[in-house]
Amino acid sequence: MMRYLRCLLLILVGGVALTGSAAWAKEVGAKEAGAKEAPRVLIFSKSTGWRHMSITPGVAALKALGARAGMTMIASEDPDIFSTDGLKDVKAIILLSDTSARDAASEWFTDTRREAFEAFVHRGGGVVGIHAAADSHYNWPWYGRMIGARFQRHPQGTPEGTITVVDPRHPAMKGLAPVTRHVDEWYYFEDYNPRLHLLATIDPASIGEADVNPNPVAWCQEFEGGRIFYTAMGHTDESYRDPWFVKQIENGLNWVLKR
Repeated sequence: MMRYLRCLLLILVGGVALTGSAAWAKEVGAKEAGAKEAPRVLIFSKSTGWRHMSITPGVAALKALGARAGMTMIASEDPDIFSTDGLKDVKAIILLSDTSARDAASEWFTDTRREAFEAFVHRGGGVVGIHAAADSHYNWPWYGRMIGARFQRHPQGTPEGTITVVDPRHPAMKGLAPVTRHVDEWYYFEDYNPRLHLLATIDPASIGEADVNPNPVAWCQEFEGGRIFYTAMGHTDESYRDPWFVKQIENGLNWVLKR
């Protein structure tokens, strides 16, 4: 009888231990999975050119987006973060209207900062450019190629325009209405790379322009090891309360992160 009770006790203790081990392993696995699902994203918005008042609501909206999407968002305007250590754990960079003037003296991506940014992309880092990210660092050819085009001009004011999704099958356009109306400052571009993957256009007639051909408004590319997504929208505060625009950013960010 005593031998039976001892065996029963050992079985019960062993069962508890196994259950505890399984629970511990499950908890560790969940934590590891959570860590993998929370990429670090840098929101960078330093500007020495035209300072967009929409940067503040833009940063807030991007932080809220990150919280919903399981991302760790870091906002900075310190260019020294562009270093090997500063970008070590960063998986994607959002360039939020980071304008500079056209003279080299206004540019902060210089020397080792340029090297760190290039190395980040080369190791597979993703970049999302918003609006005036195309109006920056005119004296750094690599930056222009990375964004895909450079700002040339815009019609006066912020008219409401008609946007058409060109490639609805691309992940960056997933779940977006194929045609939408949006109020913004609409960029025209120079040095536009025709090999870019065009995602959305604006109808020039809808914003009072005489052009016949639709104007690019969002695109992406695989670039030197990384992924780049750019949208010309985002000039106004209201943009960051527009579900279509915010969803576009979330989709583009997920795409450059390969999620």
